[in-house]
Amino acid sequence: MPIATVNPATGETVRTFDPLDAQGVEQRIAAAESAFRSWRETDFGTRARLLDAAADLLDKERDEIARTMTTEMGKTLVAARAEAAKCAKAMRWYAARAEGLLADEHPDPADVEDSGAARAYVRYRPLGVVLAVMPWNFPLWQVVRFAAPALMAGNVGLLKHASNVPQTALYLGELFHRAGFPEGCFQTLLVGSGAIEGVLRDPRVAAATLTGSEGAGRAVASVAGDEVKKTVLELGGSDPFVVMPSAAADLDRAVQVAVTARVQNNGQSCIAAKRFIVHTDVYDDFAERFTRAMSALRVGDPTTPSTDVGPLATEQGRADLEELVDDALSRGAEALCGARRPKALPPGWYYEPTVLAGVTEAMRIHREEAFGPVATLYRVRDLGEAVALANDTPFGLSSNVWTTDEDEQRRFVRDLQAGGVFFNGMTASHPALPFGGVKRSGYGRELSEHGIREFCNTTTVWYGR
Repeated sequence: MPIATVNPATGETVRTFDPLDAQGVEQRIAAAESAFRSWRETDFGTRARLLDAAADLLDKERDEIARTMTTEMGKTLVAARAEAAKCAKAMRWYAARAEGLLADEHPDPADVEDSGAARAYVRYRPLGVVLAVMPWNFPLWQVVRFAAPALMAGNVGLLKHASNVPQTALYLGELFHRAGFPEGCFQTLLVGSGAIEGVLRDPRVAAATLTGSEGAGRAVASVAGDEVKKTVLELGGSDPFVVMPSAAADLDRAVQVAVTARVQNNGQSCIAAKRFIVHTDVYDDFAERFTRAMSALRVGDPTTPSTDVGPLATEQGRADLEELVDDALSRGAEALCGARRPKALPPGWYYEPTVLAGVTEAMRIHREEAFGPVATLYRVRDLGEAVALANDTPFGLSSNVWTTDEDEQRRFVRDLQAGGVFFNGMTASHPALPFGGVKRSGYGRELSEHGIREFCNTTTVWYGR
């Protein structure tokens, strides 16, 4: 895949880039190793000051980087500005809290007395150079939610970003440098996917984190396993959005959130709700309101403020989505709306918001992730059937449940196979809350204290009497 900015709203190639050669990659790995030796010794106050400076720059340049993201992958300008603001907020959150999150832990002396210790404690120490392999759908946020905690922990980063967002990737590398981070602390590797294995196998690289497809995760995990290196993987998702009868009292809000949860980022989000599992008592009402709201969304130029849904990021991505929808329709699913390319728009990789009913196990979309504005509707008779259907997926990233019944809430928390359960609201990532999944959605956690400790050496320190 060429390294290029191709505007998905027009199909126009805006700018192309030559990938780094082997010498360029070597120089950056060497610079990262050198930077780690000194960066790991800096105090938290120094790290926080620099990360705050990066956040200040990002706030100042929010409109500029938002336009870049919109040009490169098609998200609306409104969403792009919000993403930049969220990144700055996360930087400040970690700058203010990292020292406390990584403070030494002291067990009760009585608990370690029989080990012969005069005293003992746990210290979190950085691992070293961490390779980040990141996707295009949230080209700023996915990187910052790794970089902010990793840098505050004393690690350094090498970023291999998706090849269709090279300008955002270069901006990130320059951002931390301009904020005052020492040379080599965070660098962008403008390379194709074929270069990842060589970087990961380099003995100077200590670990890797990847957000992306299941195939990419398998490839990175396989190499890292062979090298016995730590990895964190955040892969795909096909999150359920369960609506139970008690949601009838506020069904309009449930529908409004359902629409946002499905089409956020033009439907290209791992944690977007994709499978809408609705109790039969409220199914007809929900389906009618949900379909009407999806049909009313404005599809078009992502730079126009009134646009709700922009283009898909790549031509191949739209083709893949069309294949899933066509397969479902050929096997008996019903399109309540959409299921086609808009006719009135200029060239670009647009697809109408779509609602499919009558989806069965025989259809690919029942098992595969639909990465675009396509929702599948299911009718269930009771809570047990809702849980079983919600879990009937290879993925387990997050989940949304609409119910005010406390017994039902306890059951969903106990039984849903997912990294998160969000009641009466939309799944979202936040610096204070751990983020990650189970099953084929990956392993490990990002954000919160759990995320900052993923790339730390949890060290037992013991002193004899």
